[in-house]
Amino acid sequence: MIDAKAPLTSLKGVGPAMAARLERLGLVTLEDALFHLPLRYQDRTRVYPIGSLRPGDEGVVTGEVQASDIHFGRRRALLVRISDGTGSMLLRFFHFNGAQKAALARGERLRCFGEVRQGPAMLEMIHPEYQRLGSVGTVVVDEHLTPVYPATEGVSQKSLRNIIGQALAALEGELEEYLPECCLAGRPTLRQALRYVHMPPPEAEIDALTEGEHPAQQRLAFEELLAHNLSLRELRLKMQARAAPAIESDGALCRRLFEALPFQLTAAQRRVLAEVERDLARPHPMQRLVQGDVGSGKTIVAAAAVLRAVEAGYQAAVMAPTELLAEQHLHSFRQWLEPLGVAVSWLSGKQGARARRESLAAIAAGAPVVVGTHALFQEEVVFGKLGLVVVDEQHRFGVHQRLALKEKGAGGGLMPHQLIMTATPIPRTLAMTAYADLDTSIIDELPPGRQPVETVVVADSRRGEVIERVRAACGQGRQAYWVCTLIEESEVLQCQAAEETAALLAETLTGLEVGLVHGRMKAADKEAVMARFKAGKIDLLVATTVIEVGVDVPNASLMIIDNAERLGLAQLHQLRGRVGRGSISSVCILMYHKPLSRQGRARLQVLRETNDGFEIARRDLEIRGPGEVLGTRQSGLLRLRVADLQRDQALIPEVAQVAAQILQQWPERVPKLIARWVGQAQRYGEV
Repeated sequence: MIDAKAPLTSLKGVGPAMAARLERLGLVTLEDALFHLPLRYQDRTRVYPIGSLRPGDEGVVTGEVQASDIHFGRRRALLVRISDGTGSMLLRFFHFNGAQKAALARGERLRCFGEVRQGPAMLEMIHPEYQRLGSVGTVVVDEHLTPVYPATEGVSQKSLRNIIGQALAALEGELEEYLPECCLAGRPTLRQALRYVHMPPPEAEIDALTEGEHPAQQRLAFEELLAHNLSLRELRLKMQARAAPAIESDGALCRRLFEALPFQLTAAQRRVLAEVERDLARPHPMQRLVQGDVGSGKTIVAAAAVLRAVEAGYQAAVMAPTELLAEQHLHSFRQWLEPLGVAVSWLSGKQGARARRESLAAIAAGAPVVVGTHALFQEEVVFGKLGLVVVDEQHRFGVHQRLALKEKGAGGGLMPHQLIMTATPIPRTLAMTAYADLDTSIIDELPPGRQPVETVVVADSRRGEVIERVRAACGQGRQAYWVCTLIEESEVLQCQAAEETAALLAETLTGLEVGLVHGRMKAADKEAVMARFKAGKIDLLVATTVIEVGVDVPNASLMIIDNAERLGLAQLHQLRGRVGRGSISSVCILMYHKPLSRQGRARLQVLRETNDGFEIARRDLEIRGPGEVLGTRQSGLLRLRVADLQRDQALIPEVAQVAAQILQQWPERVPKLIARWVGQAQRYGEV
């Protein structure tokens, strides 16, 4: 019996050097090779008459060499003209040697495979794969579609096909089926699915295979999504097995906070807060994701949770991904909590040495509330008695970073509770898969009196009209934002553009006070500008995208986003959410530079059509795919090999159902499924 975990060096042609190259593709064992699936397919199962081909076609042709010449143009090339009686075609080689030129002489018969392009005189194939047939050689075609695999330097497609073919032959009878019988009704078995995707028959639908929609691929996608779901559920179970402080209090501080607020909590806020309080009272760690659209009031819910922890004698940490957002939280929490006698400390990477030492000492001594950036989970930060961690905009942190705070718990082996907030709504199907380790709450109601923001899309050729609109709004006592988007991946250039724009607008809008805020300013300077804007002393605030979240100025009713086509939907929606925060009707102007790409046009159109963050998230998923929506580039979340969260979202409810069933009835299959698809690398860290 051959072990699926046997090393690839047990296969013919895989020595130490090849094994090292294959490891770069994540291929170490025979089973790894089996689950290395094709990106696309080529049809080499039939020979096409040259006369029937059109530019863009890909296929096998045979023909006799009519002429073979070296052409000296801009690039030296070997041009070989072949004909099969139905038409002629040119084979163009830029890299060739004398032996190759001699082998492709007039009268030779060739079998060629490649993509057909329109050349200056006739159809061409550039660097086709070819073999000489001899004068009377029979044409051998492949018995199945040819897979094209993800590859790396030093590993050719031919090598991969050979290695995967050997692994398939060796393991086909040994592959264990982990899906329950009920799931296999109407689905191919694992063996059938793998054989089909690696060796599709000639009649297979290439389009369905290319799109990943063939039943064999869907069978594999289902198992992969199941494995990921189980890995997150396992993490959740491990978390729940850990002890956490049972945080209960009479809620006196919360009542005093709510009495002091100039507004009432919405029904949605009260519902979510009740869910959070229930979780906090339990003796295992809360893992709750609170989703809420821009301006729905997530922060006040977090503040109430923090007060619960403080009343029960524990510390609370509030972590945000950027300095500016952390500073905004610091301002809000101090404004709400300090009148109640609750001190709020600050910790960030940009603090001076003395201020940092003082903050670290205060945290160790039991400072009740600490607000900061990722600096909070650095090693030298020691909490006296941490009971609650609030993480804002979780998708910008890796899950492992969020879990790093587990080590800073309340002592005695207790883990802190975690409340995770996001204003980037995640479509339900994505949340069920990507956040299966979390309970989800949704604040699906905006505070009363909020006006929907009108969104206008204009070309930057109308910049003069937009500037006049700013003058008119500020003339009526309103305030405005002018956001300069990223020019390229350089904070220096971005800030430079904002400075130039601010100078130009100050010159044009005489009589108006123009302020500037960007990421390279000192925290104190930024805070001073924001305070003046909030106090109404600045009419127009020119900013980079640092104001994306956390800024609350109800009198600001006009938002201009320059070069809006450069930003994603979620970011545009966040920026638009800086206006419409009072009872005044507000406008967001998305100014774009021509020409606008199809994707750029689609994004801006979505913003014009809806203010609903969940609908925007759904459309964002359609346009950009889940990798961007979840911020997976930062977090390494859900590295899927076969499944596609957007394409396969219809599978997700059944995946969740089957995952629960397997955990209950066949728990021994869980580690095997996770090992097969997720691998041994613990993406989330041991809990």
